[in-house]
Amino acid sequence: MADESKASKPKAPQGGKAPQGGKAAPGGKPRGGKGGAAAAPAAAPVATRARVTGDVPPRLRDRFRTAVIPALMKERGYTNPFQVPRLEKIVINMGVGEGKENPKILDFATADLQTITGQKPVITRAKKSIANFKLRENVPIGCKVTLRGARMYEFLDRLVNIALPRVRDFKGVAPKAFDGRGNYALGLKEQVIFPEIVYDKVDKVRGMDVVMVTSARTDEEAKALLTHLGVPFRES
Repeated sequence: MADESKASKPKAPQGGKAPQGGKAAPGGKPRGGKGGAAAAPAAAPVATRARVTGDVPPRLRDRFRTAVIPALMKERGYTNPFQVPRLEKIVINMGVGEGKENPKILDFATADLQTITGQKPVITRAKKSIANFKLRENVPIGCKVTLRGARMYEFLDRLVNIALPRVRDFKGVAPKAFDGRGNYALGLKEQVIFPEIVYDKVDKVRGMDVVMVTSARTDEEAKALLTHLGVPFRES
């Protein structure tokens, strides 16, 4: 009789799993240890997943297509949308002269530039030896990043709307920094103006050069393009 009572007694569900058609046992939690199933990670927000996979286009590129092109055609008298100058690429260069003596400094600069741009930088090396500067050929002296497409527009959007307004006593960028062929060079003194950089983890405040390469034939056309894209030029 004892054996029959033990055999007829139902077993409790292990790991808090519910029997078919019922609810989970109260207090039952999946075990993350050996033999138990680990809890599933929380799903990323829809906007974040869409931006990572490229489903959400940069808002500055949409603004260029919907607002900037018609405005420049009306303002400059272009008859074809393909005559409107475009932003081709943005090159960010960070010079690290101390890198020839201490390679760790170059690692810090590379990490900062990668955090700002979201792209792995390329190490720049000296092209020739200069004795006065104690510089030898092929020695690493800096890093640079070339941005195109969606990353280019996202970086320019963050630069114009977030980073530059954080500069102390900012009154606009210099309107005379064009090279005569439609390209604009902007110098930044501190990398901490970008919110991605944590000030407490910065080893040294260093600047960078931002070069905006356009398809414009003249500086006047390039300035009109960058002005419509939101670059704040100060009055000369």
